[in-house]
Amino acid sequence: MAAIFAAAFFSCAGYSQDMKSFEQRITTKVLPNGLTILICERPEAPVFSYSTFIDAGDVDDPSGESGLAHMFEHLAFKGTSQIGTTDYAAEKVALDKVEAANNALEAELRNPAGANAQKVAELKKSFDDAQKAALKFVVPNQFTEVAERNGAHGLNAQTGLDETTYFWSMPENRLELWAWLESSRLVDTVPREFYKERSVVEEERHMRTDSNPEGRLIEQLLATAFVAHNYGRSGVGWPSELSQITATEAMAFHKKYYVGSNIVVSVVGDVKASEAMPVLEKYFGKVPGGPKPLEMTTVEPKQFAEKRVVIREQTQPFYVEGYHRPNYRDPDDAVFDAIQDIMSNGRVARLYRSLVRDQQIAADAEGFSPFPGDKYPGLFAFYAVPVPGKTPDQMATAIHKEIDRLKTTDVTDGELAMYKTRARADLLRGLANNQGLANALAEYQTRYGDWRELFRQLDRVDKVTKADIRRVANQTFIASNRTVAEIDTAATASAAAGQAAPAKNEGGQK
Repeated sequence: MAAIFAAAFFSCAGYSQDMKSFEQRITTKVLPNGLTILICERPEAPVFSYSTFIDAGDVDDPSGESGLAHMFEHLAFKGTSQIGTTDYAAEKVALDKVEAANNALEAELRNPAGANAQKVAELKKSFDDAQKAALKFVVPNQFTEVAERNGAHGLNAQTGLDETTYFWSMPENRLELWAWLESSRLVDTVPREFYKERSVVEEERHMRTDSNPEGRLIEQLLATAFVAHNYGRSGVGWPSELSQITATEAMAFHKKYYVGSNIVVSVVGDVKASEAMPVLEKYFGKVPGGPKPLEMTTVEPKQFAEKRVVIREQTQPFYVEGYHRPNYRDPDDAVFDAIQDIMSNGRVARLYRSLVRDQQIAADAEGFSPFPGDKYPGLFAFYAVPVPGKTPDQMATAIHKEIDRLKTTDVTDGELAMYKTRARADLLRGLANNQGLANALAEYQTRYGDWRELFRQLDRVDKVTKADIRRVANQTFIASNRTVAEIDTAATASAAAGQAAPAKNEGGQK
């Protein structure tokens, strides 16, 4: 039914004929505290899904505190002063002692005159003891258990470079319970087990980046491509900064960004707006008000020379290159989408056909954009994974040949038509379930100030021409705008062979 509903307002070119009926299903209200609520009535099944969209992500971490925004993805499920504790008043005292112990330990570890080993050991014991004392008041996983006992499924949170989102689905007769749970963790956040979760994030970094050759390569690509903007920082956090962020700093971040004017909550499903809106106003109206935080004003300067990063080690060779491109509000945003689709969408795409199928030099090859985020100007990137015996240089040559085709020869009518068809189909698939629609409505309301832009994008897709693709390709994919990163195993293997040879000769001389 959801798919049929979605298809109904895309049954003909454009969206105008069916848009009016769709608008009647959606109620929008901005509360006095600035928080925006969207309710979309979809009565096909007795359930609802929601998305809470916070307009703050890793890119907003204060200088020296990278990894801070990500912490709330973990703290969100630790409960509040009413959930997850046996005695919050006593727990609060214990948590204050944990913070004091951590501050004392960190101060000694960062002593300019050098840390005293014995004092560090004593302070570490005090910190561990304080954590154990605070842990006595914790009821593990109570927040999640309360939600799941009442039918919640798909409980999750996600921190991106540009935003933080919380979402799940639930039976429609648990709407008020959900509103209480969700609003409580926005209003009544407790940094419970903060340092335990910080260690979890540090382990995430170790797995995703430090111990992952491709993760390290991408981190270096971004750090090289961006010299001023925060897109060049590690999303999960630099090790030295991540290991030092504190609960006090986290709560200061929360106070700044978790205000009503910076939050959109969308609810989609078997709910009547006339009945649901007063309930949501009651609970989400408690979120603190205040001005919307100012967006970052740092502008990445124009790149004027090609940059290159080479990691030499014995692992899977890998090649990736990125070109600076504008953000999602740029008039050519749909043109970049078209280029990505034509170059990379499946086995019929140009990169796959050329590098993987025809030349058989790569195991995989794609382009992706925008990267690492879209709120600010980012990158259009291409990558290829060489098959055994092939090199990153061969990947670069093959990718550049396909890019040059974009610059000099129009894409075919069929390629352009398929892009537009797929763009429409992808939107339909994304909206075919309540959760997909809830996520999209919240994001577009935040990014454009009007959820209707979600559907207006199809007009921009329809207007993309072959000439647009050639123009944007020629403007963007130039050497001076390019940053290259590769894992090169050939040099490492040659060096290893060169070192082994003398050892063999020496053995023969004995």
